[in-house]
Amino acid sequence: MLPIRDPEKAMQALTAGGREAKTSEEGETTHSAPPEIPAGNLSSKESSSQQSLNKSTQAQAPVASEPPSAKSDTSQSSRTFLHRSRVYCVAEVSTAHADILLLWCCIISGLVDSTIYNAFGTFVSMQTGNTVFLGLGGATPNSTSKPYGWAKSFVSIVCFCLGCLVFSHMTRILGKLRRGTLVASFLSQTLLIFIAAAVVQGGSVNGSLDTITDDIDWKTIVPIALLSFQSAGQIVGSRALNLAEIPTVVLTSMLHDIFTDQKLLAKDNVKRNRRVLAFFAILIGAICGGFIGEGTSRMQIPMWIAGALKLVITLAWAFWPESQISVV
Repeated sequence: MLPIRDPEKAMQALTAGGREAKTSEEGETTHSAPPEIPAGNLSSKESSSQQSLNKSTQAQAPVASEPPSAKSDTSQSSRTFLHRSRVYCVAEVSTAHADILLLWCCIISGLVDSTIYNAFGTFVSMQTGNTVFLGLGGATPNSTSKPYGWAKSFVSIVCFCLGCLVFSHMTRILGKLRRGTLVASFLSQTLLIFIAAAVVQGGSVNGSLDTITDDIDWKTIVPIALLSFQSAGQIVGSRALNLAEIPTVVLTSMLHDIFTDQKLLAKDNVKRNRRVLAFFAILIGAICGGFIGEGTSRMQIPMWIAGALKLVITLAWAFWPESQISVV
C-alpha cells in the first residue's frame, strides 16, 4: 500500500464518491415509480369507461341483510299477547270486597224471581217455593189457581240442580278463584239471561204477565229452564268465594243464621251485616221487578235489566284485583 501524501484531498475524494452513489440510488428509485397521469389528460372515452366500471362495481356490491319480516313480528307479538292473557286469566283474584258483587246478584235474584212468578206462577231461584208448588200440584192438580204450575216448578228444580252440577265441576276443574273461571261462569249466566229475554222479546213465548190460563203453554219451559240453570251459578260462586253467608238464592237459612248468631248485637259483625244486606237486596230486587212489571205489563224488560246487571258483574271480575300472597 502506497502512503497517502495529502490526507485532506483523499478525504474529499471519498466524500464526493459517497454523494454520487447516493444520488444514483435515488435516481433509480425515482425512475422505478410509475408516472402519474393528470386527470385532465384523460379522454372522454376513458372517462365513460371508468364510470361504467364504477356502476358495475356498485351493482355487484353485497346487499345489506333485511330486518325481520312483518309476519314474524306479528307472530312474536301474538305469542306474547297470548302468554300475557293466559297469565292474567289464571291469576287468582282477591276476595276482598267481593261481597259487593254478590249483593248485586241478590238484587238480580229478586228481580227475576218476582217477574217469572208474576208471568208463569213459579220461581227460578227460590227452590223451596217450587218444592211446595210441586207437592201441591200432585195432590190437588185442578183446585189451584195455577194449573200445571207443578210442571213448571219441576222443570225449574231439575234445571237448577243441573246448573249446580255443571258450575261446581267447572269451578273445581278450572280453579275456583281464578279470574278466568269467574269471568267464564258469570259470562255464561249473562248469556243465558239474554237468551231467555230474547226468546220472549222475539214472540216465541208470550211476554205478557197474565199468561196463567187453564191450559199450559209448554214453550214457557224454555225461559224457565234457562233462568233456573243460570241462577245455580250464583250460589256456586258464593261458595267458591268463601262467602256462604250470601247464598244469593236462599232466604230461609239466611234468616236463620241472622237470628241465631251469638254476636247478633255486636258492634263489629261482618257476617251478620252481609246477611242482613243480602236479605234487603233480594227484597229490593223483588219490589223493583213488581213495579217494572206493573208499569210495562211485559216480562222481558226486567230480564234485560237483570242481564245488563250481570254483565257489569262479569266485567268487574275481569278487572278485579289479584290476591296478594303474603311472604312470611
